[in-house]
Amino acid sequence: MSTRTLGRTKSRNARTGPSPFAVDAPALPPAKFTDPDWTAQREPRASVPLIELETLWLNTGTLCNLACATCYIESSPTNDALVYLSAEHAAEFYGEAQGMGTKEIGFTGGEPFMNPAFLPMLTDALERGFEALVLTNAMRPMRRHEEALLVLRERFGDKLTLRVSLDHHTKAGHEGERGPNSWEVGLDGLRWLSEHGFSIAVAGRLLPGEGMPEARAGYAALFKREGIAIDPQNPARLVLFPEMDETKDIAEITTGCWDILGKSPADIMCATSRMVVHRKGEERPRVAACTLIPYDEEFDLGDTLAEASHPVKLNHPHCARFCVLGGASCSA
Repeated sequence: MSTRTLGRTKSRNARTGPSPFAVDAPALPPAKFTDPDWTAQREPRASVPLIELETLWLNTGTLCNLACATCYIESSPTNDALVYLSAEHAAEFYGEAQGMGTKEIGFTGGEPFMNPAFLPMLTDALERGFEALVLTNAMRPMRRHEEALLVLRERFGDKLTLRVSLDHHTKAGHEGERGPNSWEVGLDGLRWLSEHGFSIAVAGRLLPGEGMPEARAGYAALFKREGIAIDPQNPARLVLFPEMDETKDIAEITTGCWDILGKSPADIMCATSRMVVHRKGEERPRVAACTLIPYDEEFDLGDTLAEASHPVKLNHPHCARFCVLGGASCSA
């Protein structure tokens, strides 16, 4: 396998223990995902062109108030591998994105509300006419900004959506991933957003053996019980993500897979999005192919959105497990 994590970005994340959502699969064979052009079976590897930059993601930094068991980006209270993005750097990319017809700015972390410049960069995005999607755990970092959020809701209405990470519809499932004392606090933040009329969504996961209908029914009961205004059958409002583990075996995606699977490169997240990251030790932010692979140098596409507009080779387990076979996307 090619180098997955650049040396300057190794995490100091203190894990909370094994995840209840862990991928159950054999170890990934070392011959897979090593060549950007060819699979281990010497078949041509699939790639995805940038069709349109619909969503520009900004990683606000990897610092988070939680240390989850399986955070794909290794966020934690101590991991600053991706440093806080500045509002000035964000504005540079907004200007370029406006010229490319981008509709949405997505904010992810870490926990975005821990970045001191987050509210100014969020306001800037909305004032420029973008829709904004904020991924948050809805805990204390967000609650410190209630007054400012209410002002933004009054000014921009449903142009602002907050997607709350509620990993499962049960306390045991959620806290098994996010740690003790995370369920009630996060649920209370979600209730606050709902009660105050925000455009909201929830991101969750499936336990091993749990089917999609069962999970949606579980969330439906939770939302009804807590008075949360989310339609659990709407996949844009309740997003149930497939699990990721780059150390576990998964099929490589070849050019022939599109017809076999009945899918198109246009269905894949990197056909319509890119993510800005500011890696620790680097002078300025750079553009990564997607939200899932911020550290791998093979998925570092350049300094500007224009430079990052070339096709992406699907040379990572996440490309297969999350996007192609899992059919998931971080965007709505």
